[in-house]
This record gives sequence, C-alpha cells and structure tokens, in this order.
Amino acid sequence: MSGSMLRSQQRRSLGPMSKPISFARGAPSLDIIDVDGLRASADQAFTADPAGMTAYGTSVGYIPLRQWIAEWHGVDVKQVLVTNGSMQADAFLFDALVQAGDAVIVERPTYDRTLLSLRGRGADVRMVELEPDGIDVAAVERVLAAGVRPKLAHIIPNFQNPAGYTLSLSKRERLLALAREHGFTIFEDDPYVALRFEGESLPTMLSLYGDSVVYASSFSKTVCPGIRVGYLVGPEPLIARVAKIATGTYISPSMVSQGIVYQFCRSGALERSIETVKAALGERARTLSEALRREFPDARFVDPQGGYFMWVELPRGTDVDALFDAAAERGVQFVKGSDFVLDGGEASLRLAYSGVTPEEIDEGVKRLAGAYEQIRSAPAGAAA
Repeated sequence: MSGSMLRSQQRRSLGPMSKPISFARGAPSLDIIDVDGLRASADQAFTADPAGMTAYGTSVGYIPLRQWIAEWHGVDVKQVLVTNGSMQADAFLFDALVQAGDAVIVERPTYDRTLLSLRGRGADVRMVELEPDGIDVAAVERVLAAGVRPKLAHIIPNFQNPAGYTLSLSKRERLLALAREHGFTIFEDDPYVALRFEGESLPTMLSLYGDSVVYASSFSKTVCPGIRVGYLVGPEPLIARVAKIATGTYISPSMVSQGIVYQFCRSGALERSIETVKAALGERARTLSEALRREFPDARFVDPQGGYFMWVELPRGTDVDALFDAAAERGVQFVKGSDFVLDGGEASLRLAYSGVTPEEIDEGVKRLAGAYEQIRSAPAGAAA
C-alpha cells in the first residue's frame, strides 16, 4: 500500500477529528488569564491618568511602570527601559552591542527568533551545548581559550525556551566570573522567571553581579501575551544608548498597555495571576510527563520545574519532519527541534504545555503517538 493510501485509510479510521490541539505556541490559554483583572486595571489606568494614557509618552516607557520595575529589581530607575514586548528589548540591545562579525555565544538549542535576529545582523553565532542544569560552562571556557572574544552571551536562565532547563547557581556564578575576566556582557533573557511551580528559586545574575549583565523580562507570560510589555535592566550608560535607539524607532511604546500593566501590578493582581498560572502550568506539565512516559517509552525528556516548554528527544534516526506532517493530519501541532539550532536536531521536538488543558494534553499525546507509530511502520520513503 502506498504512503498516501495508508494515510487516507488511517484518517478514515480515526473519523472526524475534534478541535486541533497545539503544542506549538508558548502562550497561556484564555482560561488562566485574569481578564476581569485586566478590565479593572484598564479602567483604573484611564481614571487615574487619562493624560498619560492618551499621550505619546517617552521612549523609556510609562514612567510609573518604569519606577515600579526599578523598585522590583532594586536598581536605579535610569537603569530601566520599558518596551513593546521583550523581543523588541532584545532587538534594541542587539542593535546597541552587536555588529556584523561580532561573536555571540548562545545556548544549543535556543529560541529560534534569537537565532534569526543575530544571524540577520551578521553575528558570528557560537552555539554551546545546553545541559539539564544549563549551558555547558566548560565548553564556554574552551571557546574562550580558543581565542574567541564574544561581545555577548545570550542566556535564558530559567525554564529555557525551548528546552525548559534551568541554569544552576554554580554555573551562574562561573559565567559571571568568565564575563568579568574576558570582558563580555551576559544577556540574561528571563521571561519565565516567575513561573516556577516546583523547587527553589535562584538569584538572577543581575542581582549577583549587575555590572556584567543586561537583564530582560516580559509581562507577556505573567499577565497575557496581547499586552506586549517587556523591559531591559542594565548599566545606565548602556540603557541611555538603547533609549536613543528607541527614540529613533518610535516616539514612545504603548502608554495604554504599560499603564494597564502598572495598575495590574500595583493592585496585587499580578501576584494573583502568577499563582493561577503556576498552578495550571504545574498540572499541565505533570500531565504531559505522564502521557509521554505512557505513550512514548523510548523518548527522553526532563520534567520541567516551571515555564512553558518541554524538550523531547526521540531515538536517533527518527524523522521528525515526517512526524510533523503525520501529526498535522491528526490535528496536532508542535515545533521541530531543528528550528532551534544552526544544524542537527532532526530527532527532537519542543512541546509547549501552557496553552492546552490536561484533557487536551492527554488527547494530543495519544494522537502524536499514533503519528509516531505511522512513520515508524511506513516503508522507507513512504512517510515523507
């Protein structure tokens, strides 16, 4: 039987699929977003500061929110710049620090948009293997010993995207020592830090030694993705440079979004939202781990302690491109591991559990297992 005939027969045997299930997008589902709190915060923002909400504002962001972030991190307000989402913060920082040909150390795997952004600027991207306790610091030392002089090391320290791993305290301290010794900046990209549902929180590298660190985070993961508010914290001279870039890019970021976030934070809704999201993520992560152990006994993964993502490695030789297509036929989406590396990653995938309920996770993993069985049993070349 041909591959196309086999797939047609399988689709008929499965019957009409219920709604699609996506493990692809790193975003919380609507049921765990505090819509009522956002509505109340919006009303309060326009009541308390109608002039600020309706004006252009400044390139450094909404001043009360900037002050709140500075107090949260224990830094001077001049060290903070608020942006339209953390990806824009990333872009501004890369514009300020990275020129064509500059070496930049990143984790392997790392966030695909970071790779695209750095490669688009002509950076010399040096990927260093990621371990369950964070980037392989010994390998970073070997890169430095070989004479590479990086301008920047991009690190996602907590519940890394795409792997879900967390950088250990000892590795944080060693990276900071290397940055001081070799004169590079650590870009601590930390949007998931508040979303720990197991284990003990670790200090940020910014709090351990801020002079070598530029820190970025976002309210997209703790409030909602549509709010599009992120920020940078760093040395005052660098933040001033970034502010000039921001001024040349726009008159100001969205005062409305930032004003709503400010009211959400000062009212206590942020803490309540984080607790709701963490509880849901913990249940969803446990459900995903149990489903994978049941349906994919030959898969390798690490149980996450927070965040949105799980990195799954299937046996060597697994054709994840074919699995992607077979899963799509069953209404299931994920992101291929090869998207997060410069080369390789063909037998790996990222599963985001943040936007799916436990029931959807169980059903989605069952469908994914059916797709996996299909590509394993198909004749060579037939699953493509």
